[in-house]
Amino acid sequence: MDQMDKRILHALQQNGKLQNNDLAEKIGLSPSPCLRRVKQLEEEGVIDHYVALVNPQKVNLGLTVFARIWLKSQDEKTVNQFIDAIMNIPEIVECQLMAGDCDFFLRIVVSDLEAYRKFQINHLNKIAGIQNVKTEIPLQKIKLTTVLPLT
Repeated sequence: MDQMDKRILHALQQNGKLQNNDLAEKIGLSPSPCLRRVKQLEEEGVIDHYVALVNPQKVNLGLTVFARIWLKSQDEKTVNQFIDAIMNIPEIVECQLMAGDCDFFLRIVVSDLEAYRKFQINHLNKIAGIQNVKTEIPLQKIKLTTVLPLT
């Protein structure tokens, strides 16, 4: 990947809806080579997919909480059962397997604190193998970006 590919990626991370002609003009390349480069980045999996970023407040999902999860055991069966259980829960928008204090770190979006309380009772607490759940409630979002720092 060269600097031109990085310029393409930076521009598309800022606006994934850029038409090829606009993208080519923005990065200083003619349209045909620009399109070839984008297609190659897609085929190589560098560009994974395109999405629309939805404003959570506008769709009544104004509360993001983070939950640290400790499992009763870290054996393969328990870990895989947890992973299988959370995969189809739409409120869990991110799950990270952690090294350190907890086993998993979840980002969960819901409408409000009462919705989270119900979510924890009806979903999280019913997952087999969980020993403990600690919820972190952010007070203010300082930075959230999907743009990777390509250098």
